[in-house]
Amino acid sequence: MTPAGWAAAIAVLLVAMNLVSQAIALWRLRRPLQGSALLDTLPPVTIVRPVRGIEAFSRETAVSGLELDYPRYSTIFCVADAHDPIIPLIEELIGIHGAEKIRLIVGDVPVSANPKLNNCVRGWEAATTDWVILADSNVLMPKDYIQRMLAAWQPTTGLVCSTPAGSRPACFGAEVECAFLNAFQARWQYVGEALGLGFAQGKSMLWNKPFLDANGGIAALGAEIAEDAASTKLVRNTGRQVHLVGQPFEQPLGRRRLRDAVQRQFRWARLRRVTFLPFFALEILATPFLAALLAVFGASALGLPVWLAPLLVLLVWYAGDIVLSASVGWFLNWRSPFAMLARDITFPGIWVYAFVGGEVSWRGNAMKIRTDGANKLNDAVPAAPAQAGRDGH
Repeated sequence: MTPAGWAAAIAVLLVAMNLVSQAIALWRLRRPLQGSALLDTLPPVTIVRPVRGIEAFSRETAVSGLELDYPRYSTIFCVADAHDPIIPLIEELIGIHGAEKIRLIVGDVPVSANPKLNNCVRGWEAATTDWVILADSNVLMPKDYIQRMLAAWQPTTGLVCSTPAGSRPACFGAEVECAFLNAFQARWQYVGEALGLGFAQGKSMLWNKPFLDANGGIAALGAEIAEDAASTKLVRNTGRQVHLVGQPFEQPLGRRRLRDAVQRQFRWARLRRVTFLPFFALEILATPFLAALLAVFGASALGLPVWLAPLLVLLVWYAGDIVLSASVGWFLNWRSPFAMLARDITFPGIWVYAFVGGEVSWRGNAMKIRTDGANKLNDAVPAAPAQAGRDGH
């Protein structure tokens, strides 16, 4: 086979692999979950939510977690700083819903270099139920939020979690973030889980408290710079699995600058690179960049003009993303193909930077992430106090 033939064959293979992944994700997202014994008993549940600062959807997301259709649950809001502007809102909600349903804990415990995890420690310790959900403040909880978490718990489960489904973008930068969160990251999360390789996601995590306490407690999640990576490894080391909810929960985005969306991807890519290198190394194959490039060199073997071959790769690739998103209710509009293109233009640079760069921006604060993934207080301390629990860490 000629070099052009090899290039064409590999390009076709990559496109076919992408279509298969989209089909697997669609099957998994639309497959009814098996019944869980937890739904028969509806055990008491505590929701621990680290919060900081006021954002556009702060009230809506906070209130959504207080109006759930679940008989026995309470919420603990954790705030690191006693002067945080979110505190008056939480105190107002306590006055509305009652102190028996909501508790506010101020002050963190520095068990790691992860400020969100530190902010959760006291809330975790205060929880008296066997079932605890750690949920980011920007998760919009549906009425059946707890039931959907419990429904995914099986006898082999060590952790149930949900990826964020980006929604309500108010500008193109936020639409690009939706393209990253939904048809790219959430899709591959569900593909991995369907293949028995579930990875934790820190947005919403349902823990059996006695199980985690018996395996080092919440401080054990500081073993990695990202608590979801530490959670994944902890669960796998016990012989259990990470499972995902049937459908991911919304994260309303509002206005996001494109620069900020890309900075978040730099940080998350670096975290994946230092915690799960073999899997991260393959991520470059999950975008059409390589397939389109090979299609250019293989166009002659396919009998196509040089300009048409990569265009067909992109059309097929994005058609799959659009069908998947439309089928499961993820955000779409007429600009979505352009947002997906922007995502895939920036990702190769993000991927390369994850290997060569060490410093990332955490909500405007410089942070050094070591290549060994160690999570010691002097390894990854931001230059200024980082914000926790607001942008998916």
